[in-house]
Amino acid sequence: MDATITVTGNLGSEVDLRTGPNNEWAFAAFRLASTPRVLRSGSWRDGDTTWLNINCRNRSLSLNVAASLAKGDPVVVTGRLSTWSWVKKDTGEVQERLVLEAVSVGHDLCRGTTTFQRAERALPELPAPDPSVFDEQSHDEESGTDAADPSADIEPDTINSEKARAATKAA
Repeated sequence: MDATITVTGNLGSEVDLRTGPNNEWAFAAFRLASTPRVLRSGSWRDGDTTWLNINCRNRSLSLNVAASLAKGDPVVVTGRLSTWSWVKKDTGEVQERLVLEAVSVGHDLCRGTTTFQRAERALPELPAPDPSVFDEQSHDEESGTDAADPSADIEPDTINSEKARAATKAA
């Protein structure tokens, strides 16, 4: 079962970006601090801070997060929540850490403004032009005919008589 959640908070660390050769793959991770405001004894105070590790495994998300976010930025993160567990070798104590596998990350616009810039995508490289495609066109240019005009091979008198017949049929 997946627990999909949305969390708001501040980046508690710089974004750690790791990439493969030529950016074939990318992985980004950062810590998120989420501190609720609670009403206690008639006054508002900070509640206990929840710290989450945020992992971005999607290549484009990872690259965009690293380019857009810095420590202290208010963000909104949506993803799948899981718990990582391990046993400390020296004490045998079981440790746990909350991890959010991010699906979407953005600035929290309740706390400021931002400007969106669409990511540029690399265009696929076009194949080299085939010179044989242009041979017929260049041949037609030399002979003075237009390959795109089908009436270029018809005598002028034939064209006028065809237009006259079409006008007569329409009337």
